[in-house]
Amino acid sequence: NADLLLVYAPSEDAFQAAKDAGVELETAEIGMDALVFLVNEGNPVQSLTHEQLVDIYTGKITNWSEVGGEDRDIVAYQRVENSGSQVMMENVVMDGQPMMDAPREYRPSEMGALVDEVASYRNSADAIGYSVYYYVTEMYLREGVKLLAIDGVAPSNEAIASGEYPYTQYNYAVIRKDEREDSPARQLFDFLTTPEGKALMAAQGYVPAA
Repeated sequence: NADLLLVYAPSEDAFQAAKDAGVELETAEIGMDALVFLVNEGNPVQSLTHEQLVDIYTGKITNWSEVGGEDRDIVAYQRVENSGSQVMMENVVMDGQPMMDAPREYRPSEMGALVDEVASYRNSADAIGYSVYYYVTEMYLREGVKLLAIDGVAPSNEAIASGEYPYTQYNYAVIRKDEREDSPARQLFDFLTTPEGKALMAAQGYVPAA
């Protein structure tokens, strides 16, 4: 249904679906983004370690007091299966460790809904969730939310580009491998990997691929 996709790393299911449909895909790394963790601004916790995050999402840590916060149960939001941020969470944070089951109400289907839940009065300082850096800093700014540092490193364009912030992943342009050389989709696909294309992405607030 589309000539060109600009996406986070697709799941293996997506590649398999294309293969099953007889389509071979061509991908190119065009930028970098990061998985970031959001809490309510009323939460005193400023930073978590990688190990603490994994323990929260496997259910080993269940109270904020265990990570330097108040004596409150942790409400850990997830995304729906095969969403970009969920695939990123499983790949760059959990690294094969199974995440605890979450009730449907803790798995918003829309990324903006997750941000709203973390910011909402009802959840106060209990909630934690995750999203992608560009979305929550450029596309869906929301008062009442703050981003956590990971192992003491706060997410920023500079920390993402340098790799100092740990949970980074490439953005991809995707077309059919048999896309014609003179087609608009192929021309845009090729342009995004040029110095001019990277400069355009940087001007829009993205972190271009090296």
